Amino acid sequence: MADSHQPLAVSMGEPAGIGPDLILRLYARRAELGLPPFIVYGHIDFLRARAARLRLPIALAECTPLEASALFAEALPIVHVDGLVPDKPGEPTALSGKVVIESIARAVAASLTGECRAIVTAPIHKAALYSAGFKYPGHTEFLAALCAQGDAVPTPVMMLAHEALRVIPATIHVPISAVPSLVTFELVVSTGRIVAHSLRTRFGIAEPRVGFAGLNPHASEDGNIGTEDFDTVGPAIAQLQHEGIQAEGPMPADTLFHLPHWRKYDAVIAMYHDQALIPIKTVAFDQAVNVTLGLPIVRTSPDHGTAFDLAGTGQGSDASFLNAIRLADELTGGVAQRAAQ
Repeated sequence: MADSHQPLAVSMGEPAGIGPDLILRLYARRAELGLPPFIVYGHIDFLRARAARLRLPIALAECTPLEASALFAEALPIVHVDGLVPDKPGEPTALSGKVVIESIARAVAASLTGECRAIVTAPIHKAALYSAGFKYPGHTEFLAALCAQGDAVPTPVMMLAHEALRVIPATIHVPISAVPSLVTFELVVSTGRIVAHSLRTRFGIAEPRVGFAGLNPHASEDGNIGTEDFDTVGPAIAQLQHEGIQAEGPMPADTLFHLPHWRKYDAVIAMYHDQALIPIKTVAFDQAVNVTLGLPIVRTSPDHGTAFDLAGTGQGSDASFLNAIRLADELTGGVAQRAAQ
């Protein structure tokens, strides 16, 4: 278990987006919200300029993770990442891309060494990063590469969580036409194993129950509406059951996500992006948290993008970012340890 006195690492995210605003706004309310100490990886002069733009009278202090918790009540701890970061809300530029990339890398490194307990990532803008040499399909793949040990790269799995409701898309950002061929026996089994392991080791659920949505309407209706659920998803669930995992399904998604059914499970694995995200965003549009399972570190993130139109305005909900910080704290022992003190 991590030491609750260690800070959380927060990566600055896209400077032209709303992420830095939310970090600063939440820090300004740290006492009111009872926030755990965190340290921001980013450009200190940019963050100071953005705080001034938002008229937030907060101090910022460059320091190390070891110094962060003691400083947190008086000043926002910063690990400064040098570079060019203009304060131009809504106008992403390749100039700041290298700082964004380095901020993530250094925050992950601090989490891997134990200097920080977990990482909370602000949203990024991939187009700006690609022009700065970013070579990954997305944020999560970059995190997995940073966590690699030699040639062994962990398999990241995306979970969206709100209180006791948790959903995982087995496939993510792919065309719907590609989903049936991607939903393989191996994918369903691998995802189920990672989810069950994470529920036990991260969420403290001794015997997690995992529900599976069917790929086709009515979970293929005994093979009358496609055969994928009968040929692939069902056998994968049987394999997980054989391994001692409480896996159930495949079940029709249109009834599985009815809240009384959903709450029977500690997590539900859906077969594709919208099948998973529509229900969680319907019940928790600005509250849900993105959690990356399968990594050797805890990583959470708000479940929204850069919101360029709101950057620099002081508007927009900070609820998802707040929940991301709180969940990272909870998953690394902060809540329980503070309650015991």
